[in-house]
Amino acid sequence: MSRSALLSMLLACSSFIPLVGAEEIYDLRPAAGFLQLPPGLELGACAAVAVGGKGEIYLFHRGERPILCFDGQGEFLRGWGDDVIDTAHGLRLDGEGNLWATDMAQHRVFKFDPQGKLLLSLGTGRPGDGPDQFNKPTDIAFGARGAVFISDGYGNSRVMKFTPGGRLIKSWGVRGKGKGEFHLPHSIVVDRQGRLLVGDRENDRIQVFDQEGALLDVWNGFAPYGLALDAEGNVFVADGRANQVLRLDASGKVVRRWGEKGSGLGQFLMPHMLCFDRQGDLLVAEVGGKRLQKLKRVQ
Repeated sequence: MSRSALLSMLLACSSFIPLVGAEEIYDLRPAAGFLQLPPGLELGACAAVAVGGKGEIYLFHRGERPILCFDGQGEFLRGWGDDVIDTAHGLRLDGEGNLWATDMAQHRVFKFDPQGKLLLSLGTGRPGDGPDQFNKPTDIAFGARGAVFISDGYGNSRVMKFTPGGRLIKSWGVRGKGKGEFHLPHSIVVDRQGRLLVGDRENDRIQVFDQEGALLDVWNGFAPYGLALDAEGNVFVADGRANQVLRLDASGKVVRRWGEKGSGLGQFLMPHMLCFDRQGDLLVAEVGGKRLQKLKRVQ
């Protein structure tokens, strides 16, 4: 079979939506019956998901035991946070395996160890724009020498850079549509090149900075609710407005789309945050769908 015939066959049976000029890449296929919830627990809006060094999956949701931990096969291990978390939003793991969580309602950022012990709390509990305050923070990323970047998101429209211990180093950004300005910095990640990608959600773009806040590039054309990198460093976007997952090329252009609005497998109701597991499968947390979906990597 010729290469072009094989590609045509794959396009005909695949669930992804290819774009003109898209380079060939692995596919992602939805997997049914993934999580095994403990008796009596119902998921609330699923805001974020992160994967630990041993493959454990941490799901951040707006319900009982807001941080839930599962093994790589989806079996429930533990949960915590009722006495700490109010409204779940972003969740990331640092290089030491600790979890950092943003709480919109409390205007705080929390750091936990993998067992749920609270290690650090940032913010005063009241909204503000001071160096020790947040106004509905959204997400966390980690940079060189342990630097912590927080998108301070719904209220202040800025990015804040901290030491690993929580001391503010600098911040940048104001509300607006111009370059370097934000209208809801909602997601944030450091890529393989050390660049800081900021999902500027309501401006329908990603802004690319160095780790000192200098603007490098602007990628337009989608609503970046969530950002993640696969094992090869490719950038994936949860576009909550389009109810799709997108894969970008190195210049920020969309080369693959998965999904559509709906509650079926492979469909989405406001995909919010996402990450890859150790097998290369994509995990997508849905706010509207109140679920975690797995999209398995298929070569």
